[in-house]
Amino acid sequence: MTVIPETQFKDLPLKRQGKVRDIFDFGDMLLLVTTDRLSAFDVVLPDPIPDKGKVLNQISVFWFEKMADLVGNHLVTTDVNAYPAPCLPYKDVLDKRSMLVKKADPLPVECIVRGYITGSGWHGYQTTGHVCGIQLPQGLKESDKLSTPLYTPSTKAEVGDHDINISFEQTVDILGKETAEKIRDLSLEIYNKGASMALEKGIIIADTKFEFGVLDGEIILIDEVLTPDSSRFWPLDDYAPGRSQKSFDKQTVRDWLVNSGWDKTPPGPKLPKEVIENTAQTYKDIYARLTGDRL
Repeated sequence: MTVIPETQFKDLPLKRQGKVRDIFDFGDMLLLVTTDRLSAFDVVLPDPIPDKGKVLNQISVFWFEKMADLVGNHLVTTDVNAYPAPCLPYKDVLDKRSMLVKKADPLPVECIVRGYITGSGWHGYQTTGHVCGIQLPQGLKESDKLSTPLYTPSTKAEVGDHDINISFEQTVDILGKETAEKIRDLSLEIYNKGASMALEKGIIIADTKFEFGVLDGEIILIDEVLTPDSSRFWPLDDYAPGRSQKSFDKQTVRDWLVNSGWDKTPPGPKLPKEVIENTAQTYKDIYARLTGDRL
């Protein structure tokens, strides 16, 4: 079992601790804190990546605003001075790496959109000619752009953290036809808009995942949106179909881990200083490219 360091906010009402984020419960609102923890191969590594949490949090804020014309979201504020009183002693730490959000009922389906054939989709295509049960044309190369993005939902396993691919028909069984169609259509719309905007900034969003919740009978976007941790980002200037692509996120860490001989079981090894620094800079570069701002 992966061991995650204790949260530093010991007197706040901790609801859940993920690999990267700490979630605190304030009644009808939640405080989401994106830490600098980094996980690879489902293991939280001992070394944080400086300011990584700020980058991920601020990118989600950026996209929540850009997608507001398509769908509502759970964001209330990122102004730490407007947070509940128990948070104020930590406002310097929480600034830029946290958000106060409305508490919604999460839908039990993860909405995955694939714009390019890569990763597990590519492996499945090589074996069967389809991706998650969706038949694709013959002759595609690794990392090819798909003529139409694919919606390939998944659900969480009962035990463990690995996703289980399901068909659209199964999402209908889980959610009902209207809700299943709504989140499918929203996922594709959000991906298409985000991928188009990112491409103008020199970033390919190869695939991504979204999560939705229900609040007061309305479907809203929750969790994170089009971040380097929920998406596969590739630099446009290095893109070439027919091979795997340079990943514009924590690929430096993954490459080092693979070459280190680590067996991918906890605990993870300590990272060299240069790997930490290069990864931190990569995250900051993504934020600057997307938003035009610097942290």
